[in-house]
Amino acid sequence: MKAVIMAGGKGTRIASITNDEIPKPMLTVGGKTILEHQIECLKKSGVDEVIIVTGHLGEKIRDYFKDGSLLGIKISYYEEDPNKPLGTAGSLYYLKDNIEEDFILIFGDVFLSIDFNKMAEYHHKHSSDATLLTHPNSHPFDSDLVVVDDTSKVTGFDSKENNRDYDYKNLVNSGIYMFSPRVFDYVPEPKKCGLEKDVIAKMITFGDKVYSYHSTEYVKDMGTPERYYSVNDDYANGLCEHRNLSHKQKAIFLDRDGTINVHIPFLVNKNEFELIDGVSEAIKMINSSEYLCIVVTNQPVIARGECTFAELDGIHKRMETLLGRDGAYIDGLYFCPHHKDKGFPGEVPELKFDCDCRKPKIGMLLKAAEDYNIDLSESIVIGDSTLDIKMAENANMKSILVKTGQAGLDNKYEVRPDEVAEDLLSAVKMIIKSEERRR
Repeated sequence: MKAVIMAGGKGTRIASITNDEIPKPMLTVGGKTILEHQIECLKKSGVDEVIIVTGHLGEKIRDYFKDGSLLGIKISYYEEDPNKPLGTAGSLYYLKDNIEEDFILIFGDVFLSIDFNKMAEYHHKHSSDATLLTHPNSHPFDSDLVVVDDTSKVTGFDSKENNRDYDYKNLVNSGIYMFSPRVFDYVPEPKKCGLEKDVIAKMITFGDKVYSYHSTEYVKDMGTPERYYSVNDDYANGLCEHRNLSHKQKAIFLDRDGTINVHIPFLVNKNEFELIDGVSEAIKMINSSEYLCIVVTNQPVIARGECTFAELDGIHKRMETLLGRDGAYIDGLYFCPHHKDKGFPGEVPELKFDCDCRKPKIGMLLKAAEDYNIDLSESIVIGDSTLDIKMAENANMKSILVKTGQAGLDNKYEVRPDEVAEDLLSAVKMIIKSEERRR
C-alpha cells in the first residue's frame, strides 16, 4: 500500500519555533521528526512506499530521509515550486501515474498514532471513494467541521468562517484520508486547488462515495506553538501511543440525563438542555486522561412517539456545542430508542420490543467496546440511577453513583455502587486520583 504525505506548506503560524530554518514537518517530538513518526506509523500498518510532496525548504526533508532505506521503506518525492504552491491537492495531478490502487494521504504537520489497518478495513467495507478520518476536538468553534448523515456518509462541510448561531456535531476533519484512484479525476490539470473545497466537495456533488471514519485515536494539528508543546507533553506521558486502536482502550461511560445535564423527565426540547455545573471541567479531565469519554443513554421518548430521531439529534448537537464551547468533548455516543411497554399515543410500533441495548442490559457497552477496542473490565460507569449501576454489575464493571439527577432514588434495582460522589466532577477526580496512586 502507498501513502502520500503533503509536506510543502510554509508553516507561518509556527514560524516562531522553526525560525524559517526547517519545514514544520521536521520539528521533533521525543527526539524524532514529525515525518519520521508518521512514516513509522504507516509502516506498522503495512505501507511499503511513501511519496512526500515537498515545497518550502524541501531539500531539508530529502537530505534527511533520502530513499527511506534506513527506515526500511521506499520514499520518493515530488517537489513543488515554492513560489508557485499548488495548495493541498494540486500536486495530485503529478502523482496519478504512480498510484494505481487505493492510497492513504496525510498532512505533514499532523502528529498521529493511528492503526491504519482499521481505517482501510472501514474504507473497503463501504466501497468508499474517499474516507475522511474524523474526530472531536477541544475547539470545534474555530474548526472546519464535517457534516454526515446517519450512515456516516459525508454530505458537506461546515466552514469555521460560518456564523455558527446554531448547534453542531463536534466532528472535525483530521487531515488524514484514504482515496481510491477516482480522486485523480478531480485534478485534471496542474493548478492550485484545495483538497476539501475543490476535490472532496465535488466528489460529494457528483455522487461519489465519501465516508467519515470516526476515530478516537491520537491526531493533533501542530500548526501553532501551543499545540506543538501540547503534543510533546502528551507524547512524554505515553498518551499518543496508548490511544492507538491496536491497543486495548479504557473508557468512562457516562449516563446523560441527571449526570451530564439537569434531569428533566423524558426531555424532548433541546432548549431545556442544561449542563450541570462542573460537567465540562469533568469531561475535559477525561479528555486529558487515558480514558475515552463515552455517553450511553436510554431514550424511550423515541419509541413512545414523543420525540423524533431528528429532534434527539438536535438535543445531542446542543450537548456537543455547549461542551465544545468549554473545550470539552465526548468520544462516542450510544442511545437506545426502544421501549417494550405499549399504549402510548403516537408510539412507534417497530421500536416497541424487548431489546438488548436498553439499560440495564449491556448492548450499548458491547457495541462501544467493539467500535473502539475497549476493555470493559478496565472501564467505569458513572450514572445517577440504579439502571446505570445495574448495567455496570451486569457487565462486571466498576460503577460510581452521582447524587445529581435521580441520585439513585429511582429504586428500580437493589444495587450497590463501588463509589458514591456528589457530582460528575467529583467522580472523575476520584478516578484520576486513583489512577495516580496506581502509578
